[in-house]
Amino acid sequence: MEQRRYVLLDRDGVINDDSEDFIKSPEEWRPIDGSLEAIALLNQQGYDVVVVTNQSGLARGLFDEAMLTNIHEKMHRMLADKGGAIAKIYYCPHGPDSLCNCRKPKPGLLERFALEKNVDLKSICFIGDSLRDVQAALAVGAIPLLVKTGKGQLTLVNNPNLNIPVFENLYGAAQYIVSKQ
Repeated sequence: MEQRRYVLLDRDGVINDDSEDFIKSPEEWRPIDGSLEAIALLNQQGYDVVVVTNQSGLARGLFDEAMLTNIHEKMHRMLADKGGAIAKIYYCPHGPDSLCNCRKPKPGLLERFALEKNVDLKSICFIGDSLRDVQAALAVGAIPLLVKTGKGQLTLVNNPNLNIPVFENLYGAAQYIVSKQ
């Protein structure tokens, strides 16, 4: 049986426009140009795409689980229209002061994914736009990739010695991954 291949993605700032006010409804969820096509490209090349995201808006009372489900349903629908799919979404519902192990940069969500899928993270790319995404990837031995969308440009300015692959957007990162097959 062929081993499944995965690419892990942060959500806000990587797939969709981010907001300092949080993405609180399906209406506020808008894909970044090319991001849905990037996921479809990864799928067409045999990768299952998994989202790993902090969603502290839940803990802050800005939206509830039902609204988060509605937001994700919109993402799934728009992605299906482009011929792509997200295999699973892992999210941390806790706030920044939580002592949980799942809020990135802590590795809990990535470890849960690895345990559930029985995979070694050392060969899996995790694409994010923030230092916490990079730190979470490094904590579990995954391959961090950074996009300049969302908080990515600011992450680069604040961390000039960051020595990882950097891309203009998710589509550029997806092209890089498929070129390495």
